[in-house]
Amino acid sequence: MTRGNQRELARQKNMKKQSDSGKGKRRDNGLSAAARKQRDSEIVQQKQKKANEKEEEPK
Repeated sequence: MTRGNQRELARQKNMKKQSDSGKGKRRDNGLSAAARKQRDSEIVQQKQKKANEKEEEPK
């Protein structure tokens, strides 16, 4: 069992690589800044519209 240490080091390296790969990544889906801004503004408008409709509902 001389390869036990090498195997353990490879496992640790792989775990570190996998945990670092997900950090700090945003899901822009290849959109430009303008397209992202437009998409986000549409989402906010939909949320505001939904909140206003919910507020106006008779109880």
